[in-house]
Amino acid sequence: MIKQDTLENLVKTAYLCIGSNLGNKKINIEKAKFFLENNSIKIQNLSSFYETLSWPNSNLPKYFNIVLKVKTLLNPIELLSTIKNIEKKLGRTVTKKNYPRTCDIDIIDYDNKVINLKNNKDVVQIPHPRFESRNFVLMPLFEINKNWLHPKNKIKISYLIGKLDYKSLRSIKLI
Repeated sequence: MIKQDTLENLVKTAYLCIGSNLGNKKINIEKAKFFLENNSIKIQNLSSFYETLSWPNSNLPKYFNIVLKVKTLLNPIELLSTIKNIEKKLGRTVTKKNYPRTCDIDIIDYDNKVINLKNNKDVVQIPHPRFESRNFVLMPLFEINKNWLHPKNKIKISYLIGKLDYKSLRSIKLI
């Protein structure tokens, strides 16, 4: 039998960003949350919905995004595999990079660690390599954890938000 305190040490905290810019974006995100909960990923906290322009082509449909704080027993590779399966269930197909999609789930942080793993076709790079310049990650993450620190360099999230350009700060909308 596993002691309770030993089991608690196996539970990891992660931050996930969910985005959608095709179909009913809110419902796509709600379904993603449902599937996460049904795959050993317990939602602890979640941000409001944010709307942002599509990047790099702002003529494509706008995105809705949220950030979740979750608890899980899954390791980073298992978490990524689960996320990829959920994206497929929600109709995501392989298309051009940054092309519109029904669901995109990124691992922003996993147990406040820097992780670079490769497993068959999956590559796990945590923290997400481009999150520092993404208003749709930083603003919702700040909403749910104002004291969050970058796992690699321990920089405060408020500092990262302060580094965003004016256009990026003006283009995000709380919905």
